[in-house]
Amino acid sequence: MESEEVLTGGNVAAQVVRVGSTVRKPSLPQTAGVEAVLTHLAERQFDGAPRTLGRDDQDRHVLEYIPGALAHALPPFSPEELRRVGRLIRELHDAMDTFQPPSDATWHVLVPHPAGGDLICHNDLAPWNLVCNDQRWVFIDWDNAAPSSRLWDLGYAATAFLPFVPRGDVEADSPRLRALVEGYGLNLEQRRALPAQIAARTRGQYELLVRGHRTGEQPWARMYAEGHADYWGPTAAYIEEHHDDWVTALVSERPSSKG
Repeated sequence: MESEEVLTGGNVAAQVVRVGSTVRKPSLPQTAGVEAVLTHLAERQFDGAPRTLGRDDQDRHVLEYIPGALAHALPPFSPEELRRVGRLIRELHDAMDTFQPPSDATWHVLVPHPAGGDLICHNDLAPWNLVCNDQRWVFIDWDNAAPSSRLWDLGYAATAFLPFVPRGDVEADSPRLRALVEGYGLNLEQRRALPAQIAARTRGQYELLVRGHRTGEQPWARMYAEGHADYWGPTAAYIEEHHDDWVTALVSERPSSKG
């Protein structure tokens, strides 16, 4: 039997291991739904997600192992790389547009979309969940897939990939946001709506951590204690304060000034 190598870095699954060319994750209530999502994406020939390979004799979810570097460990993405991320997310959402969820699917919803959501989305599109190699860029860790919307999902990705930070630089952040949106291909109405969605999704992440701190729910209580709320709260405030600047950057006719 092949040896197991413990993979670190996740916050939710109890123990994730690599076995040869596969990853094994403990089965969760939402695993069947995740398997259905990944099967659908493979059928649609979307290359930006790992293949699901069934269960092993310990009832662990078996997935394709993706070699490469996590984007989180790489330098901040250039404008062209942000456009590539935007295109990848658009391809993902377009592929999911025809997905019919199993009637008995259970989803793990972290920060609910205010309207419930009309599309099953990844919900954690971030550099710590993007593996990059010379052939593919692949989003991993699908355990939070759940009903959401294109803008809610893209809004979280915007905060994570730009990245927005507390008391950021509007002049530097605006063209980076525009590059991501250009890659995705939002229409004018969606561009006007996106900044409010970014702010609300970022604020929701802060509230998740605060709630975990109050209730003791893990891993959010631990992450709050580690200081993660000190990032998400002020970052949400910065995004909210400059809402009109983001709209102007996204709907103006001028091209991106950097990249």
